[in-house]
Amino acid sequence: MTDVPEPVRKCANLLKGTRSDTEKFAALFMVTKLVKGKDCNAEGKKLLFEAIGFPFLKKLLVSKDLPNDCPPLVYKSVALSILTCFCQEEELATHKDIIDAIPTLLEIVEQADDEDYEDNLIVVSEAYSCLKSIASHEPGQQALLATGAIPKMSQIYSAQSFQTDEALHLIVLLVNQFGKISWPEDPTAFHALIQRIALDMETDHTDRKYELCRILADILITCRKEIVINSLEGQIWPESLFKGCGDILKAKIGPKQRDPALHLIATTLQVLGIQWAFMDEQKQFFLQLLQLAAIEVRMQMDEKKLETTFKQADLLSCCFVILEQCIEYMATDQLDLEPKEKQTTYTALKGAFNQVVAVLTRVSQDKIRDSVNPRDKKFVVAIVKVLSAWLAQETTAMRPAIYKLLPFMLKVANESFHDLKTWRAGPREGEPPIDVLRIMLPALCHFAVEEEARRVLFTHKQDEVLLEALEFYFSIAHWKRPPIPRAERLKRMNEPDPVPTPEQQAEMKVARTAIVALCNILMNFTVLEPKKAEDGPTFASLLKFVVENLPELKDTPDNLVIHGNLAVLGLLLLKQQSKKVKQNDFSICRYIQATIRFLWDAYNIDESNDPTALVVSIAYKGFWSDLSELWFLGMQTMCGVLPLVPWLSEFALESGWAEGIVKTLKKVKIGTLPANVKSAYEDFLSQLVDVNGDVQAVLKKADALRVCRNHRMMDLGKKLFGD
Repeated sequence: MTDVPEPVRKCANLLKGTRSDTEKFAALFMVTKLVKGKDCNAEGKKLLFEAIGFPFLKKLLVSKDLPNDCPPLVYKSVALSILTCFCQEEELATHKDIIDAIPTLLEIVEQADDEDYEDNLIVVSEAYSCLKSIASHEPGQQALLATGAIPKMSQIYSAQSFQTDEALHLIVLLVNQFGKISWPEDPTAFHALIQRIALDMETDHTDRKYELCRILADILITCRKEIVINSLEGQIWPESLFKGCGDILKAKIGPKQRDPALHLIATTLQVLGIQWAFMDEQKQFFLQLLQLAAIEVRMQMDEKKLETTFKQADLLSCCFVILEQCIEYMATDQLDLEPKEKQTTYTALKGAFNQVVAVLTRVSQDKIRDSVNPRDKKFVVAIVKVLSAWLAQETTAMRPAIYKLLPFMLKVANESFHDLKTWRAGPREGEPPIDVLRIMLPALCHFAVEEEARRVLFTHKQDEVLLEALEFYFSIAHWKRPPIPRAERLKRMNEPDPVPTPEQQAEMKVARTAIVALCNILMNFTVLEPKKAEDGPTFASLLKFVVENLPELKDTPDNLVIHGNLAVLGLLLLKQQSKKVKQNDFSICRYIQATIRFLWDAYNIDESNDPTALVVSIAYKGFWSDLSELWFLGMQTMCGVLPLVPWLSEFALESGWAEGIVKTLKKVKIGTLPANVKSAYEDFLSQLVDVNGDVQAVLKKADALRVCRNHRMMDLGKKLFGD
């Protein structure tokens, strides 16, 4: 304490020597002067804090039992003035006594509109200053979160009380720190806050409009998305945001206005989805947005030093989010564009992505590619992610440049996949890493059929990573109830079966989409690289994974498409690896039964309004656009597998499938059987007759003669009955 100034030391001694609250309060006026002076250092403030004693300051803040020679507000004002100065020092701002005073400080700012405070608003200002200093340090932030400061501040801003901007800045500081856990399960406070700020942003036409854009973006990105989306009915803030952002897009603005607007739009799209861009049921906002984002990307990435481009990482990342969502929406063919609009849009996108490819190529050759700076790494991931979205739709442009860039893109994608895998295996703290590999899968579906790209993929052993990804995403889609400890099994025996949480259901949906894309890529590999599929260890492991896991997959509507994909992938692999298949291998037997079930259940006449019409079964109907080609490929591949693994025909016979096909077709009206379905069934039954001598008798008994005549199945008829 040797460096404490003498006046401060004297004051501390005076305070310690006081014999009553009145004496101590009188001495406080001297303290207020000292702590605001430049000579009072951190040690001095600490000494004064201890000399006053926090219980006395708290008494001044909350007690009604005070000498009546001064109004209570004067006592409060003096106490807060001193506290504000103390809170400027981290050691005091994080002191347990000051942390414990947070509820009192919150109560003061909540009462800002009370008549008592109208004449002494400095009390409210000082309380905000204390809270701001406390919120600058981790213990204070945790305490503010625990005491519900965010919903309380939201209420204050929504009610437009005195000094509401202070409340808003506190909210932003805390939500930036805590993300989603900032908000309670009840979204009322969140909606009220966003509605108030959105309305202010929509109606304000000064520079504050753009400051509010930034604040809205910072708050929106932290929301509990599922809860907010499910409680949007009756909320008008999405419309306020749409109108406010629409006004900005139409105005003549510079970078200072454009950047926060793009930031807000990107965040809103991440929360509300691309449908928000069509709130007025017109396409103008969408097209303006796409053009603006594409132009911004071109400008910011155009022939600049990489360091300059990386400095604009936040702005560019927002533009990438906008472009990704626009590209994905256009791929759904829901947007009706005039020829001129199509040309303008494509030109804008092509110009932007030429620059993206150019910059990423430079990054791949620069030392920055190995940067460990989290901001740099995040930006590189964002570039690969947006380029992957474009390559999923654009299958011809810039191919030589893309092939050269592909190894670096794979490196980034694979690292991000492994980061996610590691995160899920650990305590899962913070937000999950983005799996760029999953986002890249639709583009890899195109690369899988291009010879040059396929060569790159195999050179970099991407087939191994794709198998790893299939195993990983299957473990998420195939949700299992958590294991119950042995000691608890008896008492929990009558509990209802647990179901996945909404978050787990969302993860399962994403995983199923990834599995379908992975199967698509691996099917193309199997067909187009038959030698590798026959001899490669990765493909042997892939077949083992499919035959062991398909029978375990739960029979639910959500799993039908991945069931079909895995079944057909297994057949294609079985065809290539038929020489290695052991007769009556138990896992193969279970797999083929699950595959027969998929192929058998696709068509029936029982669910038709017309008892003589063959129809796609109800279970398959909603997914038929994803299953139709798969079913025909499955039937075709089954025909190719049977001559190579003839003992599989026993399952078609014993299960009753072969007989069932004939009995069903017998009921189908002449001339109504679609040619492609007729061909699929005829080829399959013909192949069965060729590989298994017992089939003829079974088919004849089921009245195959009538079926062959009715549906003109000439080839099958010859095999069964001769010419």
